[in-house]
Amino acid sequence: MPGLRTFPVYNPATEAIIAELPNGTAAEATAAVDAAAAAGPAWAATAPRTRAEVLRRAYELIVADIDKLSALITAENGKSEADARAEVSYAAEFFRWFSEEAVRTEGSYGSSPAGGTRTIVTHRPVGIAALVTPWNFPAAMATRKIAPALAAGCTVVLKPASETPLTAQAIADLLTAAGVPEGVVNVVQSESSAEVVSTWLADPRVRALSFTGSTRVGKLLLTQAADRVLNTGLELGGNAPFIVTADADLEAAVSGALIAKFRNGGQACTAANRFFVHAAVADEFATRFGEAIDKLEVAPLINAKAVAEVSGLVDEAVAEGARITNTGPVPANGWYYPATLLTGVSPGQRIVREEIFGPVAPIISWTDEAAMLAQVNDSEYGLAAYVYAGRLQDALRIAESVEAGMVGVNRGVVSDPAAPFGGLKQSGLGREGAREGIREYQETQYFSVDFS
Repeated sequence: MPGLRTFPVYNPATEAIIAELPNGTAAEATAAVDAAAAAGPAWAATAPRTRAEVLRRAYELIVADIDKLSALITAENGKSEADARAEVSYAAEFFRWFSEEAVRTEGSYGSSPAGGTRTIVTHRPVGIAALVTPWNFPAAMATRKIAPALAAGCTVVLKPASETPLTAQAIADLLTAAGVPEGVVNVVQSESSAEVVSTWLADPRVRALSFTGSTRVGKLLLTQAADRVLNTGLELGGNAPFIVTADADLEAAVSGALIAKFRNGGQACTAANRFFVHAAVADEFATRFGEAIDKLEVAPLINAKAVAEVSGLVDEAVAEGARITNTGPVPANGWYYPATLLTGVSPGQRIVREEIFGPVAPIISWTDEAAMLAQVNDSEYGLAAYVYAGRLQDALRIAESVEAGMVGVNRGVVSDPAAPFGGLKQSGLGREGAREGIREYQETQYFSVDFS
């Protein structure tokens, strides 16, 4: 649009500007809602099978376009090619999964206990959904919200992170190619997230908010959403513990730890943040883990501020007695922080109480299980956790004692489109993926029918 300001998009690996995009304002935010409102009735009335077929075509187009999409993710997010391709495959799965969920339109019918009436229960689309996504998984975070919303019959307005806007726009273009009607999916690119999202939350036509990001911002949005009693789903911060028992398979535990901690440079809300390793195997685990870290090249962090924040946490931990035992290689240029192993860490240090969001693994040794679990659960977060134990019964017993919405049992990955993704405590509200995911975009309605 004439006169619209622009904002830059950077490549974190080179610090170079790779694009300049129009910086949307409240006017563009309102125009997006206008389009969503105009398209809403027809999309809600579209047969579930038709919506399912559109989503299935979107899955096929994303899979076919994996080279382009993964290159975009690498350019604006900094992920390795392998990680970027894995994200695209994961992102596509949400369209396939919810293409199948779209036609599972079950309800119920029955007699009322008092007699004389019949009760019919059904589900209807909630309406326009405002979606706000982060930069760390620019494809998957968008599809994880768009797919269930469209399956339910909702139209959406999407605000992707200004650090990674190109991938979101590419996915929106693929949805158009798949047959999504004009106005059903509307993307607003902007550096002014607060202005755009506040405009949506104040608009009476918007009936749902789905946000993935920090707990701090999530609390602010929840306060705004409360003014209009919006349906709200929040996937917020994490502080995932990684627990290793004395009889755990250490080879498997180290392999899982490398994935849980260092995928995407540690920039994941589900990333292992603090390692609780039994004292009987702590030294051997640290040695094996450290040897892998010495050779580990990680993705860049998203910007210079992120590097400074991670560096500050490590410097503070070292000043308080922690030791850097291993570090990986990093390039000379770009926003990198090396993969780092810390030992001699105590549970009260800030580096284990706050989300690191970087490639740093602090190890805490333990001997008493009850005391360890008390430390694990002494956190405002409860998103993900990981447990490695020799006996499955022990792993499950510990997993059931951990206050987290998702627990990886003898594996370093928890995300799955067919499983409910979400956390406890200040890690969020609601669930994404699985059958629960479509319910986030539906209202339950029932009819009381006279049957006297």
